[in-house]
Amino acid sequence: MQNALDIKAGQQPGLRFAALLDRHGGCTDLDWDGIAKWRPEDGFLWIHLERDDPVAAQWIREQSGIDPLVALALLADDSRPRVEDVDDNLMVVLRGVNVADGSGETSLVPIHVWAEANRLISLRDTEHQLSALRAIRLSLLAGKGPRSPGGLLAQIAERVVEHLELVIEDMEGVVAQLEDACLERTADTELRPQLARMRRQSIHLRRYLGPQRDALYRIQHDDATWLSRDAKLRLREVTDKVIRHIEDLDALRDRTTVLHEDLAAQISEKIASTSNRFTVLTALLLPPSLVAGLLGANVGGIPGHDDPWAFWQVCLITIGLMPILWLALKRLKWV
Repeated sequence: MQNALDIKAGQQPGLRFAALLDRHGGCTDLDWDGIAKWRPEDGFLWIHLERDDPVAAQWIREQSGIDPLVALALLADDSRPRVEDVDDNLMVVLRGVNVADGSGETSLVPIHVWAEANRLISLRDTEHQLSALRAIRLSLLAGKGPRSPGGLLAQIAERVVEHLELVIEDMEGVVAQLEDACLERTADTELRPQLARMRRQSIHLRRYLGPQRDALYRIQHDDATWLSRDAKLRLREVTDKVIRHIEDLDALRDRTTVLHEDLAAQISEKIASTSNRFTVLTALLLPPSLVAGLLGANVGGIPGHDDPWAFWQVCLITIGLMPILWLALKRLKWV
């Protein structure tokens, strides 16, 4: 379905889709020729491009009418969430969940946006799929999409944050299972890689959500003329969600830190218990070892060397010493 939506514009290189919004919730698809013929008086245009495609990159630099420095920032390989205002326009970089990553690690991939009063250009990498944009595209095709540039920007921010909530809920479920294992004292070294992965993932998400919170806060307080009051209110709700997600990630990081300490303490207890058993066994075998050492000395005058019962007498004495030694160790609280 995703591919079918993206090729409606004609399978043209670098262009995922271009939609001319009718400001009533619907849209009309355009191709590269339609984009070239578009004028601001025709309506609001949303262009979604592949950032790493040479054709799209050339169009951004040479035909989009965007300032060269802004175009360079839009095509940057790695960028943190941020907002830059240029006259009455906005350059926005947000991070969303990559739904096509098969590595098992949750990653936040960038979406670059250039927003004007009559045009919005969004870019994402070819190998990354953001279901947030797919949902907005579906709503436009159903006639229930955004009706203004500010509404479209607010919906992009909402959808990006919406999928983060599902990821954090999954992480909380995994951490809860690890906590139960530690409380039941069934944790072992096999849980350590899973615990480390949760800590690494929470730190990774937290690294980008902090700047994303600041970026959203700056958008909702920007004085762009095309940002309506309703769009700013929706952006404020998105900002509040991001703040809650950051707090949840901080709590997850603290919980995993405590779990790591508990797991390390349990492993240390197991090692200490095993060492204690070996120490007790060594102490119990000390009398037989001492007697064996004395009898093994190659010197004359060893008592009982001519008595046929001497060996058995020594064995009985040795066995009798072991419970006495056990009681002595227990009295000293060594066992």
